[in-house]
Amino acid sequence: MPIKVQNDLPAKGILENENIFVMDEVRASHQDIRPLQVCILNLMPVKQDTELQLLRALSNTPLQVDVTFLMVTSHVSLNTSANHLNRFYSTFADIQSKRFDGLIITGAPVEDIAFEEVDYWEEVCEIMDWAETNVTSTLHICWGAQAGLYHYYGIPKHMLPQKLFGLYWHKVQNRKVPLVRGFDDLFLAPHSRHTETRSEDIHQCKAVTVLAESAEAGVFLAYAENGKKIFVNGHPEYDRYTLDAEYKRDLAKGLPIHIPRNYYPNDDPSQKPNLQWRSHSNNLYTNWLDYYVYQNTPYEW
Repeated sequence: MPIKVQNDLPAKGILENENIFVMDEVRASHQDIRPLQVCILNLMPVKQDTELQLLRALSNTPLQVDVTFLMVTSHVSLNTSANHLNRFYSTFADIQSKRFDGLIITGAPVEDIAFEEVDYWEEVCEIMDWAETNVTSTLHICWGAQAGLYHYYGIPKHMLPQKLFGLYWHKVQNRKVPLVRGFDDLFLAPHSRHTETRSEDIHQCKAVTVLAESAEAGVFLAYAENGKKIFVNGHPEYDRYTLDAEYKRDLAKGLPIHIPRNYYPNDDPSQKPNLQWRSHSNNLYTNWLDYYVYQNTPYEW
């Protein structure tokens, strides 16, 4: 089954060209199906890129998914046009009285700032608190995961000596949990961050269960409350060229950056990166939608 988006969302045409089934509002209105209602709080600067990546990740499931994009109002986006936001995004005030089957909180380029100093921190906390009663399962990604672990459990983040950048190997820690069903014992996933939530701090929190971990990159996947809260300390949704674009961007700015680990063939940036994480990314999002959203959400709220 497809993901349902607004008729004129730019990502719709790109996904259709990739042979991904995207249903617009007109066609969906003629189907007698209760779709899953998934809200995406998009905190990334170039919102169209993240829209495309997450819609692609959510498309590999037999479930129909109706997506609502959410933005914060306590921050002015400089990289996405006001026209795009006004047409395709809701504010928290718009959706506060509603209930959703799933919520995704994305990463954000504010990791070097203390949580309380982020201009939209209070609004994000309000949304996380609202999700406790209005959302069946919330998936926190990268900075969103750090924010959730800090807000709910007081687990701090720490600056790294250098950027964690590239593809890193992770090992499944608890195979009986449905979220990692179908995963290989070892798998690659992208990381791109200057901070970490330390593995020992997460392991010491009895409310959180670690599901996948890397000796180099730390905890990648964890959950709490039987999957009501899921934390992904990485970017499994990244496209083939996302790390490439970030690497070349930082080089052009003269920022200190190393070649992304395990990414380019022979560590040669002139070569096409191998897409080595897509199957596990699809598996993660499909398992989340199936086992923690669809199977746990009420048919009627």
